[in-house]
Amino acid sequence: MNLYRPWSLRDLVKDLATGATTPTAALDRARSRTAETEPELAAWVVHEPAPDITTAMGVLGGVPLGVKDIIDVAGLPTRCGSALREGVRGATADAPIVRAWRRAGAVILGKTVTTEFAFFAPGPTGNPAAPGHTPGGSSSGSAAAVASGQVPLAIGSQTAGSVTRPAAYCGVASLVMTHGSYPVDGIVGLSPSLDSHGVYAATAADLAVAWAALSGGRPAPRPPRPPRVLLWTADPIGVLDDEMCQALETLEKRLTEAGAVVDVFPEERLIAEVTAAHPVVMAYEAARERSAELAVADRLSEPLARLLRTGAAISDTDYDTARRTAAQARTRVTALLSSYDAIVGPAAPGAAPAGLAATGDPVLSRAWQALGLPSVTVPGLRDPAGLPLGIQAIGPAHGEAELLARSAWIETTLS
Repeated sequence: MNLYRPWSLRDLVKDLATGATTPTAALDRARSRTAETEPELAAWVVHEPAPDITTAMGVLGGVPLGVKDIIDVAGLPTRCGSALREGVRGATADAPIVRAWRRAGAVILGKTVTTEFAFFAPGPTGNPAAPGHTPGGSSSGSAAAVASGQVPLAIGSQTAGSVTRPAAYCGVASLVMTHGSYPVDGIVGLSPSLDSHGVYAATAADLAVAWAALSGGRPAPRPPRPPRVLLWTADPIGVLDDEMCQALETLEKRLTEAGAVVDVFPEERLIAEVTAAHPVVMAYEAARERSAELAVADRLSEPLARLLRTGAAISDTDYDTARRTAAQARTRVTALLSSYDAIVGPAAPGAAPAGLAATGDPVLSRAWQALGLPSVTVPGLRDPAGLPLGIQAIGPAHGEAELLARSAWIETTLS
């Protein structure tokens, strides 16, 4: 069976708008594909038994949507991938971000698998694009559901690399929104200054449609000129494998041949410093945000227990220093982006590692998450074994529409 078969959101939205298909038919397709692939993928925690398609009146008009299981959906339990919440009752209300997607016309199909409290302990989900390899985490179920075509759209969250990395590993596109774009009420988070919303679709062009529907705008028009970009190699971080290094060379070559201006990113060491500061902020805030879980740390996975205990021991001084490092870097990177359309670079150190016991390394998303900037994972490149290699594009705060337009242009050059 071909597990990797993403479903085009643009095509579905067009068909719904023209009457070529209906919300009921879209829901039936989602259920059929899920029944076909779920025994191998295990992307879902629970399905909505009776999705309400009668209110699917927004731009998306009946598009099936998966929701990461740390985000409240009225009537469904929010179990967070943890035995501590095994018996939790259904949420009494939708999280604001879920209400926003419903207003856009999305129909909630159910809750997708997350790692334990959106950290490192993986769930059972497989990778449709690379069977036997991790789908990444923590938004593993959402990424796999989109990559397999169970749904054309799914949402997640990112504190370190929880959206970007699964998209890169599963060969789909993702958007991590500017920090603070939408409230995080109704979400079981880890780090208030880092937690951001994310969304998956088959392509960056699909994400542009989704973002326009969510934000009430229109997809940005095709850029009038090839973009001006800064190429970030992450060399000082020292984690890229040979295949990803080759992918960056391919990226630079294809962008240049297509007319883009590609300059060297001048702040490599600064981003390495922010990369080191991010875990300090994350651990400090997680220990306080998840204090109830810290009190029963012996019932948690070893990685999560270690995170919370480490965070509890971090001093206010070290935390403030890490936050200041990120704030100063944000000012410098924002100034750079006033002259360029995006920063482009690797979304992960390489392709998805083999096995399901771990979710891979989020290191290449940490700095951008600490800066609170929007990022798009652009699919299209593969390693010699055929495994996806994701590219990441970062833009200025609240510039999602334009960043998605540039990312769609980049995506075209890689296809």
